[in-house]
Amino acid sequence: MLAGGLDHPYPPENIGLCQEICERGGAAISEMPFGWEPRAKDFPRRNRIVAGAAFGLVVVEAAQRSGSLISARMAAEMGRVVFAVPGSPLDPRAAGSNALIKDGAILVTEARDVIDQLAPLLGHPLPPAESLEEPPDLSATPPPQDAERAAVVEALGPTPVAIDEIIRHTGLHPAQVMLVLLELDLAGRLERHPGAAVSLVIVDP
Repeated sequence: MLAGGLDHPYPPENIGLCQEICERGGAAISEMPFGWEPRAKDFPRRNRIVAGAAFGLVVVEAAQRSGSLISARMAAEMGRVVFAVPGSPLDPRAAGSNALIKDGAILVTEARDVIDQLAPLLGHPLPPAESLEEPPDLSATPPPQDAERAAVVEALGPTPVAIDEIIRHTGLHPAQVMLVLLELDLAGRLERHPGAAVSLVIVDP
């Protein structure tokens, strides 16, 4: 799954790997046009395709604020099976994947763990992903400034609130609100709820 065009794998040293994957019956997938150079904001959009293109998603290593945890959340919302490889509780690079296991992800120590879970699903269509909202196109929207970020945070609290209500309350462009929410999600400060609602994770001082 590429964040840029099919002719712009990232990092560039993966060009040979992409060619080998395709030659062996795999696929390189991108929704971006040829010639598109990947930007930082393109990778979260790409992650929803990573989450939805297969029956399951395996998180091998993820810190507590890793973008991989967003992919895992998306996969769960799409009805995919979420797996995680455990790591040492003393290793901060494994804190996110260990948390996934505590929250119900299937523990993986070998390939057979994944095969056994997915084998009964093969030959059946993938479950629909209608409940997952389409990320907005942020390319033509000015990035949010500190004042916009503060307005979104002020509209949030420990009680879930609909994203549409945040947009109405702040008067900001929907794409700006979504980008601030994404930043909060990556920072581990946002919790998502059914019905496109979100709440702020209160961090103790």
